[in-house]
Amino acid sequence: MIRVENLVRRYGAIAAVDSVSFRIESGQVVGLLGHNGSGKTTIMKMLTGFLEPTSGQVEIDGMEIGVQPRAIQSLIGYLPENCPIWPDMRVVEFLDFQACLHQITTQAREAAIVKVLKRTGLEERATESIRALSRGYRQRLGVAQAILHNPGIVILDEPTNGLDPTQILQMRSLIRDLAKSATVLISTHILQEVQAVCERVLILRAGRLVLDARIDDLAQTRRLLVSINAEASKVLAGVTGVEKVEALAEENGLFRYAIELSCDCAPQIAQAVQAAGLALHALQPEQRNLESVFAAVNEPRSDQAH
Repeated sequence: MIRVENLVRRYGAIAAVDSVSFRIESGQVVGLLGHNGSGKTTIMKMLTGFLEPTSGQVEIDGMEIGVQPRAIQSLIGYLPENCPIWPDMRVVEFLDFQACLHQITTQAREAAIVKVLKRTGLEERATESIRALSRGYRQRLGVAQAILHNPGIVILDEPTNGLDPTQILQMRSLIRDLAKSATVLISTHILQEVQAVCERVLILRAGRLVLDARIDDLAQTRRLLVSINAEASKVLAGVTGVEKVEALAEENGLFRYAIELSCDCAPQIAQAVQAAGLALHALQPEQRNLESVFAAVNEPRSDQAH
């Protein structure tokens, strides 16, 4: 459904997006994650045709964004980071105007507006002036205009921005509902949002894609955490199946190690420690979550040190 190849966007000498490639299939809910300034919004603007890439290719449903932009934009519902809305309009007037822009027929327009008001929890605010809405309700209105024409692709830039905890839960429920009939791409810097609603994550760092993985796969690791009563790096490194032994900070007088494995050799490690006359205090798989993975891929690299 979405194919991005070697996407680049430069502002002078600065590369806001640098050689990014990925594919998103129909029906996936994908989180685009990164610190502020990592290139998330720039990528979304290029996917929707609001910003031209310096180089690279964007293909939506088999069409190139630079060749068939209008056809592509008709397939996409887009919530920009700061959604432009007209404060002097009423909610229902704004949605009616958006329906006209999306070329929804007069006969279908009322039903489409009623449906989207219900999905976004705006029914009781339908006749209110947009100026009188809270920030959270304005955000809901931005989502409403994005899904009004029942698009096959929904791109949401910071969809929970300004929402209270209850509204965030409602937004998560809406995103899950959207995923039943659409491909959803969500940009955020809030890890919990990606963990809660996405099946896959793309992590950006300084304009580059540094991780593309399923959320479920992130927890899987071939590393063991070991605590021993004495220095044991040579003992551990000598076990068949151990590829790397990393010494961690000592804790409560125990020597701690992270061990990378090529196979399941935990029993052999325990036997080797015991055979060396050492006491094994802990041996467990390393547990990873999105927070720890995000921190790891954003650690400063030595080749970038100044």
